[in-house]
Amino acid sequence: MADENNRDYRSKDRDDSRDSGNRGGRSSFRGGKRPFFKKKVCRFCTGNMVADYKDPDALGRFVTERGKILPRRITGTCAKHQRLLAKEIKRARVLAYLPFVKK
Repeated sequence: MADENNRDYRSKDRDDSRDSGNRGGRSSFRGGKRPFFKKKVCRFCTGNMVADYKDPDALGRFVTERGKILPRRITGTCAKHQRLLAKEIKRARVLAYLPFVKK
């Protein structure tokens, strides 16, 4: 009899959680407001910033801790400048301004 009561209690909780629209801690945006997110803008297009292999500090912002080049979707650079940036990072690596792999 105790097992039946526990089952009823658990199934009731499940039904209630389904009705609320909350899926395992994730919030749904169907009826509410969507969270505000700032559109990423290319730093090279907006400012006077130029990708240069001789400036490792500026190029270091576009490289991970392990030395990988960050993708466009993370940095927000446009396709044209991402290609240019990758080329300059590779030049800086060859000339030892930037390490290939950081340990």
